[in-house]
Amino acid sequence: MTESSTAAVPDAARVGRVALRVENLDRQVSFYESVVGLAVLERRDDRAVLGAGGDPLVVLTAAPDAPERGRDETGLFHAAFLFPSRGALADALGRVEAEWKLTGASDHRVSEALYLRDPEGNGVELYRDRPRREWPETDDGRVEMDTLPLDLDSLRTDAAGESAAPPGTTVGHVHLEVSSMDASRAFYADALGLRVRQAFGPSALFLAADGYHHHVGLNTWNGRTAPATGRGLDWFEFVLPDGDAVAAARNRFEAADVAAVRERGDAVAVDDPDGITLLLRAATDDERGR
Repeated sequence: MTESSTAAVPDAARVGRVALRVENLDRQVSFYESVVGLAVLERRDDRAVLGAGGDPLVVLTAAPDAPERGRDETGLFHAAFLFPSRGALADALGRVEAEWKLTGASDHRVSEALYLRDPEGNGVELYRDRPRREWPETDDGRVEMDTLPLDLDSLRTDAAGESAAPPGTTVGHVHLEVSSMDASRAFYADALGLRVRQAFGPSALFLAADGYHHHVGLNTWNGRTAPATGRGLDWFEFVLPDGDAVAAARNRFEAADVAAVRERGDAVAVDDPDGITLLLRAATDDERGR
């Protein structure tokens, strides 16, 4: 039996929006618009929503009085924006090189990825997936990712010349810095129901639904020990296929004695062991029809 076939989370599950608390809203909006290529879908004095193809992906909330994230605080390692083609990723590379700077670029065998930080230090990954048939897997069905140099010259040749992220761009995964791998695995694998797709020793874990390489990454590489209290990740969203799937996930959290499972608008909110808020929401009819 493969890793993905026993997952409790339905195959159609995916990451939805990512929300950040920010000091300078104008500056952050400009970055996600001009560098990542997202469009502003909603803008108020203290809040902005950006997305692609009309789909909201990033929620930015002004928190000018919140402290900067501390060196020991858990939270976001990076939010990863998945582009639907290599050409769209090449266009993103062009925007980064024209207006910002890369901190890294890697071939992960399953994907090609660019890394950078937004103006307030939040990690950002821009990537495209290789076809699933090309993903290397172990005999037990886990995926075999690696971190190899990315040929940026080759990527540049596929640029289509578009200035914005195209429809079909999504938040492909969220990678978190956590304080305890055991506690986080119990939350995201045992309670939420994601399946482990790869482990890098005792310090990193990659989990997903639907046999994807990962929807959630976890690491303890930087020795973070304290809950996040300042700027940075506010919450992120997992979109499930229907209300029954949301109810089932809620029941698993309650059965696992996870504290503070609660209603939050049209979603169920639950805090992971480091106080990171996860929202569970049922897909809308339009989302299910795509």
